[in-house]
Amino acid sequence: MTEMRFFVDTHNRSTGTFPEKMSTEEFEVFFAKYEQACAEEGVVVLRLHLALEAGRVFCFNMAPNAEAVRRAHDRVGFPYDSITEVTTATPGDIFFNRSVSHAA
Repeated sequence: MTEMRFFVDTHNRSTGTFPEKMSTEEFEVFFAKYEQACAEEGVVVLRLHLALEAGRVFCFNMAPNAEAVRRAHDRVGFPYDSITEVTTATPGDIFFNRSVSHAA
């Protein structure tokens, strides 16, 4: 099994990496193509945070490497501002796994 890591990529209308205008319906059509490209590159789309009105999207993906994420974007002609490898942190990770003394 291929080791997978987490990546966040960003898109912003103001930098030219998100279309000037895109409806919800247009995004749904585009997203189906993007999911197919991701599958072909071994990328798993976990979640998107989308603001169509503001022209911004943040994609949270799992992939073997950043190059696979780049190739998926290239397949559908979707430019990006950045692709960053990240780790996840939940309140449980942050608060319950600390070795901090809470002396009163």
